[in-house]
Amino acid sequence: MRIATWNVNGVRARLPRLIPWLEATAPDICALQETKCKDDGFPAAEIRALGYEFAHHGTGGFNGVALLSRVGLDNVSFGFPGTDDPKMAEARCVSGVAGGVRAYSLYIPNGRSLDSPEYPYKLAWLSLLGDTIEAVAKPTEAVVAMGDFNVALADADVWDRAAFEGSTHVTEPERDGVRRLLDWGMTDIPARIAKGDHSYTYWDYRAGMFHMNKGMRIDYVLATASITDAITDAYVDRDARKGSGPSDHAPIVVDTDFGG
Repeated sequence: MRIATWNVNGVRARLPRLIPWLEATAPDICALQETKCKDDGFPAAEIRALGYEFAHHGTGGFNGVALLSRVGLDNVSFGFPGTDDPKMAEARCVSGVAGGVRAYSLYIPNGRSLDSPEYPYKLAWLSLLGDTIEAVAKPTEAVVAMGDFNVALADADVWDRAAFEGSTHVTEPERDGVRRLLDWGMTDIPARIAKGDHSYTYWDYRAGMFHMNKGMRIDYVLATASITDAITDAYVDRDARKGSGPSDHAPIVVDTDFGG
């Protein structure tokens, strides 16, 4: 089974790149983030033509997540059931069971700045994510939580830690929110280094950051032992960040013998 995640930064804008990538890479399960469209604007016909079932959760704006599967898709859930907080209803989480795997496509809030109300919202969102996964799944099951976490788990996951001093993405409370999933029973799947010393997944569009490899590792695939014990390869598809009109994120692709 091949599993992948990609923040496409606008699914319609990225469609000329997404469709050929899906054809060539052929993930069995694929999580997309920042689709930036409502449900009726998602490219359903194009995705179905490639043999995928899908669930999309989008309200327009800068959010939106999708889960694509070629191995069935059941028990779909949007957001966090049980909460009546409208802020928590933003289109940032979709989950379902695909090929025996409970998969989550996640677009964790950015947080903006440490003095912004978006920062405590981010921490609360991470806490609710942990509550939700712990309520519906067990570490002994096959569970994958993947997407754009907007968190660098270690200082080495940013090109210059000093440049992020006093900023979001690198604070310990944010990291603790993600570490909760690791403590529960998930593993951060390391991807092969494509260039340089770090497997970054995001490079700002500005100032040639990609060409200088001044990036961040903020996209993750976290999985329980049923998946990680079956991994045969994992890599950041850096080529998808090259060329004309790319997303500012690169996909992560994980190959496994799970279900084989």
